[in-house]
Amino acid sequence: MLTHRRWDSLDAADAGWLRAKYHFVVSADGNHDHSALGPLIVWNDDEIDVGAGFPMHGHRDMEIITYVRQGVIEHRDTLGSEGRIQAGDVQVMSAGTGIRHSEFNGGDVPLKVYQIWLRPRKGGGAPRWDTKPFPKGDRSGRFVVLASGFEEDADALPIRAAARVLGATLKTGERIRQALSESRCAYLVVASGSIEVNGERVGPLDGVTITQVTAAEISALEDSELVMVDIG
Repeated sequence: MLTHRRWDSLDAADAGWLRAKYHFVVSADGNHDHSALGPLIVWNDDEIDVGAGFPMHGHRDMEIITYVRQGVIEHRDTLGSEGRIQAGDVQVMSAGTGIRHSEFNGGDVPLKVYQIWLRPRKGGGAPRWDTKPFPKGDRSGRFVVLASGFEEDADALPIRAAARVLGATLKTGERIRQALSESRCAYLVVASGSIEVNGERVGPLDGVTITQVTAAEISALEDSELVMVDIG
């Protein structure tokens, strides 16, 4: 079963320096048709002005994955970690028992990122941070696991949730089949381009929940960049 979450149906906020769209409801007066999907509770599409960002603030018991679509993000945290994460890179932060961090646009163009939050299998644990480049060429025509809570995904960034974050790029006319299972669910976002998923057209920046199917059959209607969370 597919449930389409079109770009224009997503909740939104504009703080001047930050423009955000929310694939999952974040406030009491938001779109409650866009409820959490198991441990996947946040998927924000953020655009941040040059020089702006989030000052030092805290998290705990949350797995936070940052997928950089455009620009450069500068990260600092109370572990002493510092990073400059560019488009094509992925950052993960396991908040565990508690971590404070700041994130700013360190480039010269608006920063565009997906902020994906997953609840961990269990609370606690030492906080940690890591980042890794994932060149788009390596994802051409196939999904690559970017972050994973499963030991068999040795090349992915580790997280503590029962989920995988995957990325793919497709040329116009390319098709891929991504195996799932009827006991799992997934959330797929079209970062750019447009596609068909199991026969349903999904436009640029749209999201779609995928449940109770054994596979996602995806065809690119134009050059496309995809990000998906496979849960369970």
